[in-house]
Amino acid sequence: MNAPIFATLGCRLNAYETEAMKELAAAAGLQGAVIVNTCAVTAEAVRKAKQEIRRLARENPGAALIVTGCAAQTEPETFAAMPEVTRVIGNHEKMQAETWVGLQAPDLIGVTEKVQVDDIMSVRETAGHLIDGFGRHRAYVQVQNGCDHRCTFCIIPFGRGNSRSVPAGVVVEQIKRLVDKGFLEVVLTGVDLTSWGGDLPGLPRLGDLVMRILRLAPDLARLRISSIDSIEADDNLMLAIATEPRLMPHLHLSLQAGDDMILKRMKRRHLRGDAIAFCDEARRLRPDMVFGADIIAGFPTETEAMFEQSMQLVADCGLTFLHVFPFSPRKGTPAARMPQVRGPEIKERAARLRRAGDEALERHLNAQIGFAHRVLMESPRMGRTEQFTEVNFDADQPEGQIVAAVIAGQADGRLCVY
Repeated sequence: MNAPIFATLGCRLNAYETEAMKELAAAAGLQGAVIVNTCAVTAEAVRKAKQEIRRLARENPGAALIVTGCAAQTEPETFAAMPEVTRVIGNHEKMQAETWVGLQAPDLIGVTEKVQVDDIMSVRETAGHLIDGFGRHRAYVQVQNGCDHRCTFCIIPFGRGNSRSVPAGVVVEQIKRLVDKGFLEVVLTGVDLTSWGGDLPGLPRLGDLVMRILRLAPDLARLRISSIDSIEADDNLMLAIATEPRLMPHLHLSLQAGDDMILKRMKRRHLRGDAIAFCDEARRLRPDMVFGADIIAGFPTETEAMFEQSMQLVADCGLTFLHVFPFSPRKGTPAARMPQVRGPEIKERAARLRRAGDEALERHLNAQIGFAHRVLMESPRMGRTEQFTEVNFDADQPEGQIVAAVIAGQADGRLCVY
């Protein structure tokens, strides 16, 4: 029998959890199955999941096909109805060893129900599936899962459940193990990272966790934070930005829009001025700080003037890396019931935002030419700066190591060292 085949769609957290599932499946002795870890962030993501399932079924005839992830959690009946699918497993169930023990490919002996998806809102913990070393040269550590907020466009809380945190001691011990294995950089990940600690004794904040990691793991060369909600940045996080050179000067912000009325209709917790003020303050504390951001184009009721506010936010916040999402209504969310922007307008606005993002990245790349950077090598000829900018080299460098380099130019969205 062959080892299971895993396919991952969506976010970095999904990719992390796929690595955990590989360990659980191997420990259970699962053979000959295909597992698809789905994303539900947009209707397009669900469509791509179905497409991937059909492709894998064609390429692996007779194999048991197991579907899990956020889309499986939010609409299990959709996937259960697909003739290619053998089993649908929820987001909580996929992280449980007993789930995998009960699966025997190719015929899933002992399985009596096609759907194994329980109420994700009843889950209260998010530990027990920590892994050591996802990523070849940069390790990702999940410290939080779920979300307590209810943005009107977002289905993810119904796929991930309420916010729950991995205790700081568990996180620090895992990072120490990763450092001992030779990892120079660790990235903290979660669904709503800045809510970390809200369910722990004493109500610690993300900044407390960052400071504790840097204090107790002195040999860790680099610590990164993945996407955050800037309005929830606490005092210790800002202190770390100002005083801890091992905390990398790159933050990805969940901004979503630049118009106050649209932000209110999204049920976001910040206004335009809050986002600008945060970026100004973070850059004052750390002048080399760069920002990425998620922005939605064509949210319901968005006028051209409202969209222009999002366009202008790229300059007002000094954004460098843009993730642009054309609005896609998700069944069951309030935004799906709001007056929709026409599809061609959404597409055109998304294209304009992407062009603005390309221009912002171009400005950042040009500004780095002639400056020295410390680059973590991800392959013999490609690495990333502390600001997470990709760098191409014309000669082999030691993989997994940090090398000093002077930037000579830029091309195709990357810095170059000749």
